[in-house]
Amino acid sequence: MSAILQFERVSFTYGLRPILTEVSFALPANGLMALVGPNGAGKSTLLRLAAGLLSNSEGSIAIAGRQVHSWQRRELARTVALVPQHLDIPFPFTIEQIVAQGRTPYQGWLGGVSQTDLAAVEQAMQLTGVTHLRTRTMNEISGGEQQRVKLAIALAQEPNLLLLDEPLQHLDIGRQAEFLHLLLGLHKRGLTIVAAMHDLAAVRAHFPLTLLLSEDAGHLFGATEQVLEPERVSAAFHLVQRPQEDPQPRLQEAEKSHRGTRSPRRRSSR
Repeated sequence: MSAILQFERVSFTYGLRPILTEVSFALPANGLMALVGPNGAGKSTLLRLAAGLLSNSEGSIAIAGRQVHSWQRRELARTVALVPQHLDIPFPFTIEQIVAQGRTPYQGWLGGVSQTDLAAVEQAMQLTGVTHLRTRTMNEISGGEQQRVKLAIALAQEPNLLLLDEPLQHLDIGRQAEFLHLLLGLHKRGLTIVAAMHDLAAVRAHFPLTLLLSEDAGHLFGATEQVLEPERVSAAFHLVQRPQEDPQPRLQEAEKSHRGTRSPRRRSSR
């Protein structure tokens, strides 16, 4: 199966500071991949590189077999959509107007809205369950609803590859479960998904593929159960394991305490 997203020895630096060093993986079409690693490992940077928003220092990045730098910006936005952690809306646009921004790559310079655009916006809102919010603004809805709206913008682009930067951040347990269910449903519809995640339990339960970013444990891509081995996770996240105590001293102390508190045996009289 051909790769829809491929990194070959990709490195990226901010100034003199290396963020990513020789990262390689090939994600097949309709893949479902979690991106994990400690804070500062470069998860957000990798997603922005994949979306063509940053330029890599070394190596090559290919989208559907084409080098990412060979795509026109509007053309790439019809294939790859990024759901960011934060989205600033400076004006009181309605939710429907905000979702419609996802159609920008399809519109001419004059910004005319076609029936195809309207249908795509409606479908994106239906898939994410935000149609009832169409006349409200971002300030009037909850954090979980805002996350769905951000996803709707991306779906309005009608992408083949969906990138999400920590989509469960700031959501309660119930809303996290709902959002994961939504992502899994989109994957079943044929969408390739890459999500930066912190919840390793959710990753193990739902994501067949994982890319671990870690300078200490080493970058590794593959089946989730192999990538997230306990020893590798401990090394990647600098987990300090407490040495197991020898139970024998505690047992001896407990026995002494027990003997010291026993009632003395009464001597029988003859």
